[in-house]
Amino acid sequence: MADRTELSELGEFGLIDKLNENTTIKNTSTIFGIGDDCAALDYKDKVVLVSTDALVEGVHFDMTYTPLKHLGYKACVVNFSDVYAMNGTPKQITITLSVSNRYSVEALEELYSGIHLACEKYGVDIVGGDTTSSTSGMFISITVIGEVEKDKMVRRNGAKEHDLICVTGDLGGAYAGLLVLQREKATFIANPKYQPDLATYEYVIERQLKPEAGKKTIEWFKENDIVPTAMIDISDGLASEVLHICKESDVGCELYIEKLPIDYQAARTLEEFKILPETGVLNGGEDYELLFTINQKDYDKIKTKENIHIIGYINDKNMGCKLVTPQNTTMDIKAQGFDHYRKNQENKDIKEK
Repeated sequence: MADRTELSELGEFGLIDKLNENTTIKNTSTIFGIGDDCAALDYKDKVVLVSTDALVEGVHFDMTYTPLKHLGYKACVVNFSDVYAMNGTPKQITITLSVSNRYSVEALEELYSGIHLACEKYGVDIVGGDTTSSTSGMFISITVIGEVEKDKMVRRNGAKEHDLICVTGDLGGAYAGLLVLQREKATFIANPKYQPDLATYEYVIERQLKPEAGKKTIEWFKENDIVPTAMIDISDGLASEVLHICKESDVGCELYIEKLPIDYQAARTLEEFKILPETGVLNGGEDYELLFTINQKDYDKIKTKENIHIIGYINDKNMGCKLVTPQNTTMDIKAQGFDHYRKNQENKDIKEK
């Protein structure tokens, strides 16, 4: 059995030194990071992007089935995704970590191994943060700082009538993975000797526990001189995100159900839980793919791009926001993804929060 080092043995500053001993600087915009009262960053004439996301034990993650290394990785990626959603590049993060004495130094090192892995893969510097004690569980809050050229920044409010609606990757997998993990947890609680066999669910479980952000897509946009007219990352479900774009851009839309991208394993898993695959795609959330709109002049550039799917188009606001079925009937798009403060059954059905 591995040795366990109590947090009290190192103290706050010893813990900070321990967790950050492998931190290296990767970006010229980082003048200096950890070790002073503030990090110092130099962005010159670019737009600075800042976003914060928090993960709370028992609300956003369950330690029964969440490996600490995966948790650290995911905590970073969900923040990087916000910067990519504005066509930017994440450069630095600060980390606020609050933990109870239930966690050992070795456990937090495992958490930080995931954080360092994500920062290495996405080229991001850790430049500061805070650690504090908690009376129960773990709380992780990451603030990401990024940059984007002024004429390349993309917001949610730029979609125009006739623009194409596109999405990267496939959707519904993270939700399917969550359903599997929740089921296996319930089975284990009922029978602690139960040994789960998750081999046939590897893809959807990875989508839930270790998502990726849109770095490659943003780089491809730059290489092909494409600037989306509007963009958002898919954290709360496709339906919710497309309604955000339509509201902020003051437009309507049509989405085609038969065009929605879903992986075979995700579809099969959702059907196993008696859920229509398109329902998981529209409302599941946590896929962290990019939803964006583009001018039709860019159609030839994206039509053969393997990872980008055209799923609809923008129309006049008065036409509303509609789903089009394979039978060519229409229905209103409704957001049924997770809402932290809405008290109804839909939340329980869509996402564990």
